Amino acid sequence: MSKSYDIVIIGGGPGGYNCAIRAGQLGLKTACIEMRETLGGTCLNVGCIPSKALLHSSELYEAANKDFGNYGIKVEGLGIDLPKMMDGKAEAVKGLTEGVAFLFKKNKVDHIRGKGRIAGKGKVEVDGPDGKQTLEAKNIVIATGSEVTPLPGVEIDEERIVSSTGALDLKEVPKKLVLIGAGVIGLELGSVWRRLGAEVTVIEYLDRILPGMDSEITKQAQRIFRKQGMTFELSRKVTGIDKSDNGLTVKTEAADGGKEKTFDADVALVCIGRRPYTEGLGLESVGIKTDERGFIPNDQFKTGAEGVWVVGDCTHGPMLAHKAEDEGVACAERIAGKAGHVNYGAIPGVVYTHPEIAAVGATEDELKQQGRKYKTGKFSFMANSRARANHETDGMVKLLADAETDELLGAHMIGKGVGEMIAELCLALEFRAASEDIARTSHPHPTMTEAIRQAAMGVEGWTMQA
Repeated sequence: MSKSYDIVIIGGGPGGYNCAIRAGQLGLKTACIEMRETLGGTCLNVGCIPSKALLHSSELYEAANKDFGNYGIKVEGLGIDLPKMMDGKAEAVKGLTEGVAFLFKKNKVDHIRGKGRIAGKGKVEVDGPDGKQTLEAKNIVIATGSEVTPLPGVEIDEERIVSSTGALDLKEVPKKLVLIGAGVIGLELGSVWRRLGAEVTVIEYLDRILPGMDSEITKQAQRIFRKQGMTFELSRKVTGIDKSDNGLTVKTEAADGGKEKTFDADVALVCIGRRPYTEGLGLESVGIKTDERGFIPNDQFKTGAEGVWVVGDCTHGPMLAHKAEDEGVACAERIAGKAGHVNYGAIPGVVYTHPEIAAVGATEDELKQQGRKYKTGKFSFMANSRARANHETDGMVKLLADAETDELLGAHMIGKGVGEMIAELCLALEFRAASEDIARTSHPHPTMTEAIRQAAMGVEGWTMQA
């Protein structure tokens, strides 16, 4: 006899598990199907969380190796214990996945291990370690996430030619790392291994790094990364990788054709993006068709099939864990008859390099394309008291506001810890604050956050610090 649920969620990543927990809190009988042994999806198991653990460890090592002398701290016998570093990463992941499992039990959500597929209206088949079973569901939520986009002509073996997953589990620090793709994930992982001693060369098809982010900020980021030791090869296309006992040869040509060039490497990291994961999901059984890029279209999380919903990376919008979380919660609330909503204009993006890069709202490039009249306020961390005291003066804050109403339209930052600071601007966008609202809000002194207030003052030309 098959089990019956109010909601069956396929996928236990940030979108799926947040949807499941919220549904349980709302009193809906809920099941969540996940292929992995542990909940949390790519983000928690082989993405956001383990990468941040390694970013933190490697940042501490580089600070001790290069910066401590500037603070009057002497260091002797400094070295790397990579297995210990990896153990710390695994411990963080284990604790968080167990935490999600606990929340499932607390909110009476059934965790079902296996691969789920839709088998017609209101039916989900699960192929798991204990065999096959069919679940009946009044509502089905697709939260299957995304997978690494492959590079044509290049086979990922997760040993020498790796994806982001393999790059989190290298057994030794490569002497030469070629990073294919200058997006968020690539630059973060490239930063980890550069700090630990690898010579990193970044190959990017476009003529800039971090496409989609504010161009003024990314130009400054590229200058800083170059100063740190990264080499950039922009407007260049990877055509193949040759393997030998002596290493790898990465073959490239100019993006517009010709001008071939090769690069030697011990490890090549392929980070050219991610694509929706919908393989074997049974979408055809309920008449759902993906778009040309493989995404499942939605209208307030509803697909074109009755009773089938979708959240996270496999539908439109930024491929971010916190976007998926917001959608999962809102979707559960809408299923329960409440007014679940996501403000996509206030979803931040963060690059966890050093310095960090953070943004929310419109970029200056987008406002120009829209023909929108706007004002700009900028403030350099070079003039920030806390940044000067901490020797962390790289970067700036840039705010964009409507020229007539002064409503905040976008915020873009590069600097130490701006990934934490951006939340203030997300809240300002949610409340449709004016730049003057931020400028007249007291910020503690001395803190890095004062740069936000000074940038807001700069929108109207009354910055108080040089």
